[in-house]
Amino acid sequence: MKKPMRQIVIAIDGPAASGKSTTAREVARRLGLVYLDTGAMYRAVTVKAMREGIDLKDGDRVADMTRRTQLDLRLVNDEQRVLLDGEDVSLAIRTPEVTAGTTPVSSHPQVREILVGWQRRMGAAGGVVAEGRDTTSVVFPDADVKVFLSAPIEARAGRRMKDLESVGVATSPHEQSELLSRRDLADSSRQASPLIKVAGAIEIDTSHITIEQQVQKVLDLAREVAEG
Repeated sequence: MKKPMRQIVIAIDGPAASGKSTTAREVARRLGLVYLDTGAMYRAVTVKAMREGIDLKDGDRVADMTRRTQLDLRLVNDEQRVLLDGEDVSLAIRTPEVTAGTTPVSSHPQVREILVGWQRRMGAAGGVVAEGRDTTSVVFPDADVKVFLSAPIEARAGRRMKDLESVGVATSPHEQSELLSRRDLADSSRQASPLIKVAGAIEIDTSHITIEQQVQKVLDLAREVAEG
């Protein structure tokens, strides 16, 4: 069914370091749509909880804190900036400590309910490229384009290591493989919105294709919808 590109919702899911953020950001830029990084929102909540000394396993306290939090995602010079209560925390949310802390925070159903509500409001009018781990299954189950990115853990560990090294964090493929394995297990086994490949989602293995190729695959899917 033909639909104007400005109203399309593209949802991209996949495990950590599968290429979701890079792909979604570039697809949004090329199509002139809003880029919605749902994972960045959980990371920002984690930053605030850690700063306030809240036990990350205490779902009720983290949820109460989230309700009095203001999150804003802005595109500045083609880069998404994450504002937490007005402060730019775009770099702070990418530290290994925050990455580890995001796992328990994102497992709380009450926290997910709050953030999913915010995410749905952000995409209510369409014209959005959203990425995360439950965008096709929970946030935008009626998305016009549903994509599931995948890659072997070795390839994802190598990418994560390069990303961290680019910001001055030393690590190793083995360390990242261990961390990603634990994250995969937590994401796929949690009771609240586990990571799954939903029916109708197009799976793209990103291990042996370039960023340009995976972006092009998603663009082709979007244009199929727009052109009917």
